[in-house]
Amino acid sequence: MAREAGVSVSAVSKVLRDAYGVSAEMRDKVQGAIEGLGYRPRTGARSMRGRTFTVGVLLSDIRSPFAPEIVEGVQAEFEGSAYQVVLGPGGPTPDRQQRSIETLIDSNVDGLVLIAPNVPTARLEELADIVPVVVIARHGRGRNYDSVVDDDAMGAALMVEHLADLGHRRICHISHPMGELRRPSVLSHTARADGYVAAMLERGLEPDVVTTSYTEDGGYRGALEALGRANPPTAVFAGADIAALGVLRAASERGLRVPEDLTVTGYDNTNVSAVPQISLTTIDQSGTLTGSVSARLLRERLEGRDAPVSYSVTPKLVERNTSAPPPAS
Repeated sequence: MAREAGVSVSAVSKVLRDAYGVSAEMRDKVQGAIEGLGYRPRTGARSMRGRTFTVGVLLSDIRSPFAPEIVEGVQAEFEGSAYQVVLGPGGPTPDRQQRSIETLIDSNVDGLVLIAPNVPTARLEELADIVPVVVIARHGRGRNYDSVVDDDAMGAALMVEHLADLGHRRICHISHPMGELRRPSVLSHTARADGYVAAMLERGLEPDVVTTSYTEDGGYRGALEALGRANPPTAVFAGADIAALGVLRAASERGLRVPEDLTVTGYDNTNVSAVPQISLTTIDQSGTLTGSVSARLLRERLEGRDAPVSYSVTPKLVERNTSAPPPAS
């Protein structure tokens, strides 16, 4: 193909990977050769690769306390095998994530596990033509890649049910920006917010979504906004445990007791949520199970499976000490 296009082999590789620094002229030459030769990237790209027994894991958000639990599950599944796990720190933007992915591919990893990537769906399909890919926390089935997701709508409904049964009617949900993705191929936070809205409407309650970020500061800012209203919520359901920690900080600054004055809940059931001093009511989606299933699916791909598989983790409510009925007043 490089001879047909009149460019180098590395240039062809860059175009196939949609790498940075590729001129429009070079891209046109390679695309013309692809069409002229009837080239199929999946077969060609994989047949040219040698096995390195390394697996790349993209950490889209290195600040997330949930990501390390996924990595633990991946490593546990590969324990005792010849495979080694290579971590690639990504970032909040598609560009930064793509650069990290390209670095992993340039390292000749045999497969990729992408945790919450917000790169375009078309790009995910292209990546899966180069190496086997398993995508975590991205809803919507892929044609070429496998996916592992939490049933976020169910998890959000479980939390709304728990809070409504306690007597709460003003339940605020703190979410994360949707970004440029569109349904059905969205990340877990969007599916989680959708599930919250549907569950609230089903019970005749008015949804109240504050969009900040899945960070401690994001939860703090979202809680200050909600609690500063004339008619503030009696419960704040943060879409991630890390954001719930920020809600707890905001409640403390405002002199509110949890759960006597304000109920605070999260999502993920990270290790910190079980610390006695925090004891956060949350939704468990088993990060280690997510990681181990992802690694198993990747191994199946490496052993020859081509048909895409989508696996859904069943969430469960973990009730602790930060949720209680609303104040009588």
